[in-house]
Amino acid sequence: MTQAELALDTSAWMGRAQQRLEAFLDVHLPDADAPAGLGEVMRYAVLDGGKRLRPLLALAAWEAAGGQPWPDDDAPLWWVAGAVELIHAYSLVHDDLPCMDNDVLRRGKPTVHVRFGQAPALLAGDALQALAFEWLVAPAWAQRAPRQAVALARELALAAGCHGMAGGQAIDLAAVGRRLDQAALEEMHRRKTGALLLASVRMGALAAGADAGTLQALDAYGRALGLAFQVMDDVLDSTADTATLGKTAGKDAAAGKPTFVSLLGVSGARGYADGLLAQALDALQALPIDTTRLADLARWVVQRRH
Repeated sequence: MTQAELALDTSAWMGRAQQRLEAFLDVHLPDADAPAGLGEVMRYAVLDGGKRLRPLLALAAWEAAGGQPWPDDDAPLWWVAGAVELIHAYSLVHDDLPCMDNDVLRRGKPTVHVRFGQAPALLAGDALQALAFEWLVAPAWAQRAPRQAVALARELALAAGCHGMAGGQAIDLAAVGRRLDQAALEEMHRRKTGALLLASVRMGALAAGADAGTLQALDAYGRALGLAFQVMDDVLDSTADTATLGKTAGKDAAAGKPTFVSLLGVSGARGYADGLLAQALDALQALPIDTTRLADLARWVVQRRH
């Protein structure tokens, strides 16, 4: 496939980006240099699985904001894309633990604590979280651009912390067996899932030097996309099977967790996701730049089957 064809074909672009990121992660994740086998656990948690949506969003935002397509490995983009994926992977490792969601299957293979034990899984998650911030402040590009590195680390910290992903998970655990209204459910998922998706978009754009106006429009896109992703996750959890999902289907309902399907029904949830997609696409239309990749990723989020 030629470069021109790649530019037109988003599915090919996604595949190429996923392969490039996998190679980057494989090179830069620790292995034998980590003590007591910790590197093996970290690599198991990150490599060979997942949609890599967050890195894809970072790359699409980077390109939309004027970043060089397919930059070299020492460019900020790949470290940013890798960092958001490490935070996502760590969150999955911890979420799957018996004290949290107690799941045994993730990305079509045994969860980390099932494969290695609870203590190694906990430590691997801790190490992945720390490594994400190392990747934003330690590489050569970060030493040359310390203000940019600090801004990117700030974005990721806010998205991952108590006002973002961790706070959303706390709300989720506290909500088991309760019925939340739509506003409360949206607030929970804007933190638990949406914050890191939004940060991925913002960080990709920031790494490329986006201005305030571009970031404002991308914020509206990222907020709508993040919520649409969770709505479709709830739909798929109630309609797809375990083999298709690569994780245990129907687990949220069985655990008594409030979902958009339990609140709106499958049809209503799908309609809500379509409305959020329209909001995301409308936000992109306000930008005088090529947002084709971001628009296609938003459509993929709502149309996906796993």
